[in-house]
Amino acid sequence: MAKGLIWATAEDLARNRGKVVSLYRQILWSLNSPKLEVSLSARLAKRAEARAIFILGSEQRSLHNIEDLIDAAVYSLSLLKQGKIP
Repeated sequence: MAKGLIWATAEDLARNRGKVVSLYRQILWSLNSPKLEVSLSARLAKRAEARAIFILGSEQRSLHNIEDLIDAAVYSLSLLKQGKIP
């Protein structure tokens, strides 16, 4: 990301797109894991929650908010891989 800038440029957004899409897919896949012992309705609710977070995050243009979204997604993914619900 560009140093010293607060707002994301088109290059910044393009650079992060692959990483964000990958994290989104991994989180959705992890929510279907048999390690999570939750009902189908709970899985669907968590999937909808993740989708809403990423949709709202896609509208962000602040570098700090984009970094926070990526950090939160990585942390949530690590919890899901341990069989815990974030």
